[in-house]
Amino acid sequence: MSLALAIATGDKTQLPSRRDEAWRWSDLAGQILDMPATSPVGEAKGEGPFSVLANCTTVVVNGRGAKRIDLLAGQTVALRFVSSSEGTAHVAQMVVTVKGKATLLESYEGQATGYLAHAGLRIDVAAGASLERIVLADDAADAITVSLADVTLAPGASFAQTVLISGAKRQRIETHLEHPGGGANVRMDGAYLISGRRHGDITTVVDHIARDGTTNQLIKGMVRDQGRAVFQGKIVVAHGADGTDARMGHHALILSDCAEVDAKPELLIFADDVQCAHGNSIGALDQDALFYARQRGLPLDEAKTMLTAAFVAEVVDRIEHEGARAIAAAWTAARLEQG
Repeated sequence: MSLALAIATGDKTQLPSRRDEAWRWSDLAGQILDMPATSPVGEAKGEGPFSVLANCTTVVVNGRGAKRIDLLAGQTVALRFVSSSEGTAHVAQMVVTVKGKATLLESYEGQATGYLAHAGLRIDVAAGASLERIVLADDAADAITVSLADVTLAPGASFAQTVLISGAKRQRIETHLEHPGGGANVRMDGAYLISGRRHGDITTVVDHIARDGTTNQLIKGMVRDQGRAVFQGKIVVAHGADGTDARMGHHALILSDCAEVDAKPELLIFADDVQCAHGNSIGALDQDALFYARQRGLPLDEAKTMLTAAFVAEVVDRIEHEGARAIAAAWTAARLEQG
């Protein structure tokens, strides 16, 4: 069951619900009473957040547009998924192949309200190739959106990902990666900044299927007001995947009594000679640091914003692309100031 299948068939029973373990914190069935009409042809307004950095830009509006991107060495491509029709539903599909060192700057842009949107991506990174994927998801507050990326690496490839989300009625960015070992290297980061009544979900699965692979994952986030954040991260080390080095960390700040964070970090290890670890922490701002900032004359709200920005900055600072890192930092600061 999936949002894509429900949209394609118009069958509400295909929506994932609380009964599905992977969706129990982000169920869709309870949020959608009736399946809406298919989105019409639409137009994107303005430029995307990354357009100024890209060699070229691919725009998919209401599920319509190019279906394939081939990335060669040195290319930086902006990929915009735009929802521009109110109260309708659409599905987009994209295949991305990478044959050199390249950057994919991916944005989800809500230019209407009340829409349902599903984006499915298949990303193939060739042997010796390298991809940095930066995702900025900025949907309407009452939208329901899912992005599902299936990533396959060849031995010796590298893949780095940073996902930044601000939530929606339901917003989920999900990545499944098949890790080939053989010296392939993966960094899979993310940050969520959830306010109001928004709901944001970052879900990842990394399958190490052969020996000598590396995965490093850092997820951080902030939730306030009546917002809700979900992190589900799973790393699986298969039989024979000896020499795997896999690290996962998730750390969250809850800044109001009504906010909620649900976290489920998992390591499933079926090999012997591995180095694997995960950490998880959820708490409030450090009161000593907050007191110190107040003593230096900062108003309370400004002090909270400054400390939260510093907390999330660790994720943003790991972005390798300098221009994208600056845009991510500015986007993060703007979301924190909106409180």
